[in-house]
Amino acid sequence: MATGAGSNQTVRMLGEITKVLGWGRFSGRVHPQAGPTTLDRRRVYILPTRAGFLFLLVLGAMLLGAINYSNSLGFALTFLLASLSVVSILHTFRNLHGLSFHPGHSRPVFAGEQALFLIGIENRRAAPRFAIDLALAGAGRNTVDLEANALYWVELRVPATRRGHLYLPRCTIETRFPLGLFRAWGYIQLNSECLIYPKPADARSIPPKLGGTSGHGGDRGRGSEDFIGLRAYQAGDPLRHIHWKAVARGHDLVTKQFGGEKAERIWLDWEETPGANVEARLSHLCRWVLTAEERGWVYGLALPRRRIPPDRGDIHRRHCLEALALFGEPS
Repeated sequence: MATGAGSNQTVRMLGEITKVLGWGRFSGRVHPQAGPTTLDRRRVYILPTRAGFLFLLVLGAMLLGAINYSNSLGFALTFLLASLSVVSILHTFRNLHGLSFHPGHSRPVFAGEQALFLIGIENRRAAPRFAIDLALAGAGRNTVDLEANALYWVELRVPATRRGHLYLPRCTIETRFPLGLFRAWGYIQLNSECLIYPKPADARSIPPKLGGTSGHGGDRGRGSEDFIGLRAYQAGDPLRHIHWKAVARGHDLVTKQFGGEKAERIWLDWEETPGANVEARLSHLCRWVLTAEERGWVYGLALPRRRIPPDRGDIHRRHCLEALALFGEPS
């Protein structure tokens, strides 16, 4: 029993030592942060590169040669190069230390596309920084140079493989400036996310007109649509109602108004989607929402345990696509 208690105490002691020394930081595990993240001295690591190790090996050979032949010029050259490498360590570290990173806004995309994340890099020093690399696992890297006291926005593209929330992966920040002998790096995990809509089905998937039609008076297609004037363009207006001749003459976007126009009203119903697979049904509904909006229909979305009343426009389209993207996720 005494041995078991002693083992538990040893484990706890090792855990406390690990926390104090921060050894877990070297694994790159960091927690997402909503606000700006700054690389302080405890978050910047530095080691020789492959060229740096080779350089140190050559310095060792030069030192042995100078000792063997008692060559003062050999000593001078060896110590000069060694001092340059030590100064290079300081400059490589300072090129990364103190950088601040800000999360940016990400626009929703469809599954199968590239999600675009914006990261702001702020240099608060009165000196420029060069060759700063931002790398995401499996998404390539971006290299930027920063002016003094400047904020620079970088675009990072991440494959959107599935619908729902896509969070920005851990990003590695590194530099090898100025001589490439040492690599300084750090990790950031910004609390940035992008909403991924379902992948739209084939364009041949046409929404059924389940709810019939209802309108504001008049009969579409029977000659009762009378032109009554123009008004400023509003988001969601059908493209076929835009006065394109006025646009060609350099005027702002205006929309034709008709008397007796009748808008088609339909319900996009989960129960009417083909197939039994959830993702396939969401894919068809996504295509139906896009088609209904393009054709200027007034449409509603009926999902299990949720119904969005009929409407149209960019805001209504976004609400419907968000409902499809988050379908099945806990609210």
